[in-house]
Amino acid sequence: REMTINSRTWLPVILLLASLLLLKLLAPILMPFAVGAVLAYMGDPLADRLEARGHSRTVAVVVVFCSLSLFALILTAIALPLLLDQFQLLLMRLFSIMDWLQTTALPVLRESLDLPAESPAVETAKQALSGHWGSAGNVLLYLWQRVSSSSLVLVAWIGNLTLIPVVAFYLLRDWDVLMASIRRLLPRHMEQKTSEVAAECDEILGAFARGQLLVMAALAVVYTIGLWVVGLDMALVIGLGAGLASIVPYLGFIVGIAAAGLAAYFQFDSIGPLFGVAVVFGIGQLLESLWLTPTLVGEKIGLHPVAVIFALLAGGQLFGFLGVLIALPVAAVVKVMLSHANEFYLRSEFYGAAGEIEVEVEQE
Repeated sequence: REMTINSRTWLPVILLLASLLLLKLLAPILMPFAVGAVLAYMGDPLADRLEARGHSRTVAVVVVFCSLSLFALILTAIALPLLLDQFQLLLMRLFSIMDWLQTTALPVLRESLDLPAESPAVETAKQALSGHWGSAGNVLLYLWQRVSSSSLVLVAWIGNLTLIPVVAFYLLRDWDVLMASIRRLLPRHMEQKTSEVAAECDEILGAFARGQLLVMAALAVVYTIGLWVVGLDMALVIGLGAGLASIVPYLGFIVGIAAAGLAAYFQFDSIGPLFGVAVVFGIGQLLESLWLTPTLVGEKIGLHPVAVIFALLAGGQLFGFLGVLIALPVAAVVKVMLSHANEFYLRSEFYGAAGEIEVEVEQE
């Protein structure tokens, strides 16, 4: 009996540690599989709806896969040229900022703080920028030369991109079969409770994967259109950046308004556009707080902003880009696990005994 209890207690822990070690060792090759799994997870509800209407699973998966692929291709074809132009403008603005720092800001700081006369770091950054800001084509050529400088890196990069749609298609086709197989493998005494926890995790992950991403996309559109109305020539890149940064609560607002304010300061001679930038991000923040997040996400995720930042940094430190990709879903699952562990602790004899000891101490 003691051996059975010990095996039931330690076996899941050993399997978890072995899985983490394997994940760490295989992290360099897991990126396309992780991205494919995320895409399959997001597309599964759509395939299930089509399947419920009488279509076969294969037909439903083909429809969903082709629709998402066509949308991604159209979006890339429209956004890529615009992003290249915006990236070119970004380099030009950075060059202007470096020049302003070197000719205006640093002399004032040197006089006020008695700093050294030379600023090699600023001069080096300025020279690096000046070599690549001639045209969007030159920027693209420079990036391509950097990527293709190593043939192995280029082959790995192309291979990963090619694997993503293949993995996503097959995982999406067999998603329900895989979930049923995993459920059958669970020990019978753990199957019901594990299924309940998995259903709760699925609810949180669904809220994040579909709700939070919709919030980020909506904010990116609002910020981009608003900054375009203000007249900012870097509206697209700043709007998209602020929308992506909104994955961390309030970070998109802080990064966006700082970047847009700085860009407006160097583009316009008047202070009016700065108020326009503030209005745009104020409207975006109100929409996010009062309508977008309550409607699309609600309180299902419930991760504290500090926990979100820590999860992203920890994931990146441990597993690189793969860790950043899976950081928030894993954090959401850990939150569910900790919630159930807290309930188990509060019902345990140890917690009750601790409470009785405190009462006895107070009575004495």
